[in-house]
Amino acid sequence: MEIPAQRQGLFWDVQAGRAAPPPAALLLGWELVDVNPELGTIEVAFQAGDQFTNPVGVIQGGFLAAMLDDTLGPALVATLPEDQFAPTVDLHVQFLRPARPGRLVGRGRIVQRGRDVCFLAGELIGADGKPVAVATATARIQTIRHQGS
Repeated sequence: MEIPAQRQGLFWDVQAGRAAPPPAALLLGWELVDVNPELGTIEVAFQAGDQFTNPVGVIQGGFLAAMLDDTLGPALVATLPEDQFAPTVDLHVQFLRPARPGRLVGRGRIVQRGRDVCFLAGELIGADGKPVAVATATARIQTIRHQGS
């Protein structure tokens, strides 16, 4: 996916190689597939390794929740100006069926956005094209305060 040169901010700086990706995204194998800031939608992929499995060989739910958080949050962050960020303040995950190691696709969207609070929703899709988990989240839009400001 080509990143528009005029886009600035944490999300876009990472995508353009102007900033390092967050360590959590690296651990999860995060990859941008598609983003549409005007629609408030995003599609990302994750590489769930064997190290994410529980004793019965399926991906532990905490990793699925982290993947959903790292899907929903960027759907909003991609729309923000460069001096804002939006940490998740609430995340609800429903686990629908076991997820196996391999590529998982996250699809997220902005449901409703206010001045400071935003509601998000999305799903995590397994290799067979069926959802393994769904989530809703609330994020609070904040201005980034740099040291010395």
